[in-house]
Amino acid sequence: MDGRVKTWVRGAMVALAVPQLVIGIWAMTAPHHWYENFPGVHPHLISAEPPYNAHLATDTGIGFFATGVGLLLAAALARRSGVYVALVTFLAFALPHALYHALHEAPGLTGGEDASEALFLFSAVLFGAVLLWGAAQRDADRIPSEDETTFVHSARDQAGP
Repeated sequence: MDGRVKTWVRGAMVALAVPQLVIGIWAMTAPHHWYENFPGVHPHLISAEPPYNAHLATDTGIGFFATGVGLLLAAALARRSGVYVALVTFLAFALPHALYHALHEAPGLTGGEDASEALFLFSAVLFGAVLLWGAAQRDADRIPSEDETTFVHSARDQAGP
């Protein structure tokens, strides 16, 4: 059955979606500013690996935005199958992204800054994996809703509903 996910998973998915949306909107609407200033504090991670490409920066923003929309929509609907799709999609981006940064030094960053960035990105992967695990958890002691008990009773009733 495609049940609803726990409230804490939904809230955490919103927390995961918000940065995706902010990064996406920033890169879509002001790609050069995003390139020069992301993440908004030093070190500026994107410009550490030049050159600037407006098309690539905008497309990257669109990807972040789409991921954020998917996470928000799945959290709002709270259906397990939708949450799975949104989180697997997020992880399909986040894991290769983290691996890229772990395996490629940015010319404009120090070794410590590269390592910090990779650790931060892997923490997002871990967060997404925890949410996926949380979405798979079912409430064993949950009391069925009235609709569920009526359905079960009707299905067992010889006379029918």
